[in-house]
Amino acid sequence: MDPEPRMVHWLLDWPPVWFVARLLLVGAYLIGAFAKLTDWPGAVAEQAHFGMSPPALWAGLTITVEIAGPLLILTGRLVWLGAGMLGVFTLLAAFKANAFWVMAGPERFAATNAFFEHLGLIGGFVLAALVAEHARREGRL
Repeated sequence: MDPEPRMVHWLLDWPPVWFVARLLLVGAYLIGAFAKLTDWPGAVAEQAHFGMSPPALWAGLTITVEIAGPLLILTGRLVWLGAGMLGVFTLLAAFKANAFWVMAGPERFAATNAFFEHLGLIGGFVLAALVAEHARREGRL
């Protein structure tokens, strides 16, 4: 006897679910890239705030990763590369922007939560790459 209800199997096998799940995973990065593209001075100021030099270069690299990574994941092509790009970017950003170990009080609390949320996203990228590779091997992607 199958422990999962038939509805669960149907839902998980329905192709739009795979796309929507990937979109939910990468959506914040696409929105971030759009926000940076429409407010270039703000994007540069953000990089300067975090001590990245030269800030314009880092703003451009950030936008590139926040567009290229999601597009690779959403198209299902080279998902491992897109997931890797976003995973490394997210890890670096977590350490740079959420260094809770040097903070105190409410700032530390918020940064701790954000740091571990970023680690959770990295786990999601690994899972997306694993699922895509499994689907590719089965000829479904």
